Amino acid sequence: MAGFPIEPDFEFRRDPLRIAIVTDAWLPQINGVVRTLTTTCEILRSWGHRVDVVSPDQFRSVPCPTYPEIRLAMTMPRTVSRMLTELAPDAIHIATEGPLGLAARRHCLSRGLPFSTAYHTQFPDYLAKRTKLPPALFWRYVRWFHQPAERVMVATESIREELRAHRITSLHHWSRGVDLDCFTPDAEPPPEFADLPRPIQLYVGRVAVEKNIEAFLSGEYPGSKVVVGDGPALAALKTKFPDAHFLGKRTGRELAGCYAGADVFVFPSRTDTFGLVVIEALACGTPVAAFPVTGPKDIVTEATGALCENLDRAICAALYCERADCAAYGAQFSWEAATDQFLAGLVTEATVPELAV
Repeated sequence: MAGFPIEPDFEFRRDPLRIAIVTDAWLPQINGVVRTLTTTCEILRSWGHRVDVVSPDQFRSVPCPTYPEIRLAMTMPRTVSRMLTELAPDAIHIATEGPLGLAARRHCLSRGLPFSTAYHTQFPDYLAKRTKLPPALFWRYVRWFHQPAERVMVATESIREELRAHRITSLHHWSRGVDLDCFTPDAEPPPEFADLPRPIQLYVGRVAVEKNIEAFLSGEYPGSKVVVGDGPALAALKTKFPDAHFLGKRTGRELAGCYAGADVFVFPSRTDTFGLVVIEALACGTPVAAFPVTGPKDIVTEATGALCENLDRAICAALYCERADCAAYGAQFSWEAATDQFLAGLVTEATVPELAV
């Protein structure tokens, strides 16, 4: 069920808004949520909107269990409430379901303020993998958290269907984009690629258990397997798969070169809601091999990759895709259009009567 890229013809609101974004995911973390939020903020500000971010770097914090890179803010709800009161935003967007998101949710509900949320992460599946508890247990929390929101922003139709099945409604489409000045087919491949046997099969992203990287590295397709990224599972994977090539964290044009120099991008995750790395790879002209799950099935087309429960078969099929078709398709994903969708999903006291109609 591959979806379509964002329409390039968009119109953003020209009346400036004061927007407060509350998030438990923020710099110095590097992941899809943070990249989405930071890019969205940059574009909104360039359009003349005032954007204030309430994030963990403004408070004392502790490492998240099993996710030490993620810091959980240690603050009282009244502190977040006071900050939001002083900011006096026209619209409040709660990006995550963590401590800061909870405090902002409480603030809005106690004062009768409308707010929007976003479902960025397959939270129940991630926690189920790490705790061995059933996902249904965590869906109760997700449903409780998001149900009071006037709008819940989602990136794909598959996620929309899944949230509806869990009785979460008022859903609004908010897709993602690519930095097309950075991610291009002509990016120079890294020197590490020069002597690797072809085809080079590439994974990019967080190196953690929920990303299912072992399903990729344990495959038997000939060539070279390359992992770009860092995370808690890195040491274990290096030990278990000594023939794989681990390049560490790469950003900007260096990362683009990894995409452009690979023969196929492999996305083994079964728990992502979108997968920014997928459209970055496509923009660099690299076809995608993945499982037929939420995220890839909303993005990848027959011309730009292959989806199969047998990942080796998906890799084999993806290698037949034309790189020019992949690049042309990836180039249609615009951050400006995605940001316009975000703006359209925000709610203010003035828009609430419209939503009730």
